[in-house]
Amino acid sequence: MSKNFLEELTWRNMIHDAMPGVDEHLSEQMRAAYVGFDPTADSLHIGNLVPIMLLAHYQRCGHKPYALVGGATGMIGDPSGKSNERNLLDENTLRNNQKAIKKQLAHFLDFESSAENAAVMVNNYDWMKDFSFLDFIRDVGKHITVNYMMAKDSVKNRISAEASEGMSFTEFTYQLVQGYDFLHLFKEHTCTIQMGGSDQWGNITTGTELIRRIGNGKGFAITCPLITKSDGSKFGKTEGGNVWLDPNRTSPYKFYQYWLNSSDDDAELYIKIFTFLSEEEINNLIKAHQEAPHLRGLQKRLAEEITTMVHSKDDFENAERASNILFSQSFKTDISSLDENTFLDVFEGVPQAEIAKSEIIDGFDMIAALAAKTNFLASNGEARRALKENSISVNKEKVTESYQLSEQDLINDKYIIINRGKRKTFIIKAI
Repeated sequence: MSKNFLEELTWRNMIHDAMPGVDEHLSEQMRAAYVGFDPTADSLHIGNLVPIMLLAHYQRCGHKPYALVGGATGMIGDPSGKSNERNLLDENTLRNNQKAIKKQLAHFLDFESSAENAAVMVNNYDWMKDFSFLDFIRDVGKHITVNYMMAKDSVKNRISAEASEGMSFTEFTYQLVQGYDFLHLFKEHTCTIQMGGSDQWGNITTGTELIRRIGNGKGFAITCPLITKSDGSKFGKTEGGNVWLDPNRTSPYKFYQYWLNSSDDDAELYIKIFTFLSEEEINNLIKAHQEAPHLRGLQKRLAEEITTMVHSKDDFENAERASNILFSQSFKTDISSLDENTFLDVFEGVPQAEIAKSEIIDGFDMIAALAAKTNFLASNGEARRALKENSISVNKEKVTESYQLSEQDLINDKYIIINRGKRKTFIIKAI
């Protein structure tokens, strides 16, 4: 084994709780462990990255990781940390989601090699689909008391919440189904450890209880902390919703920006959790950042590492170039190199006006571009004043009232960027 798994997690602040004896258990031989993933979307999001990193470190430490896609449990809904039931999906949708999730996990886990500890993906639908309700309550349900199930925080919190409408029987039985997954993997794959977020402790320990009572064996639980941001806002969320790993849902540029905009405190936490950099390298980065925080070296390295890992080196370089483009000395050339989606990401929220391309080709005066045809500025008079003050630029080049927009100003044959001073930006789109 190259590294001690629990020691690696400990210095990275990735351990919330671990059952006694698990370190000794891991030191004896290669062990199999699993983490469950919800397949109700065709992409994971950055809230899933901590358990993904758990599995990745586990494999790097010489052990065998199993990624369980909850096709069966995805049809039910997990009450842990949620106040409402989730939408339930059909089997075809869940299977397609499973394929997409495996592709994303392959950025972190080695599924393909012939190594003994190659990663394996399993779907609990495969062993639950033929398990009748009567067989389940006879073979599994009788071993766990209702008192035991009611004592779980995920159940107590849901039932006692003022806004809650209670908990359906379907959700109440979720911990039994997840517990049975652990028992099944224990029996079929000698899987002795389940890992997950700290909110999963109750479900995981139900599995260890089933292994003890039915499997006559011993299972272990390891949980990681739930990530919170230092300002109290929710990790992994933006105004647009989740930050996804799928580039079609969250572009590499926006993904990169999320990490680049981390606070100093958060970046210091994140670089330990979301990269494979060594302890020495991370300590050096933190020290250098503390000496010159204005350079944002920690955020830049964090964003580079994780964007490259989730997407690619090219995607990182494109995102970095796009982030620096507003300060570029060769703005027009550099911005023309961006694909249209990244261009629109960079200028998201900037006021736009559409102008017929034929008008621009014929020569389009600046008063019309600023006011008469676009309403960027309140009046023609304000447009003239701004031009006389030398505060208007076209594609970052200062212009006067006599300037005529032309086809030469179009970026990628479609866009013109107009600035008033440093703070106001407008975009003309040729149609």
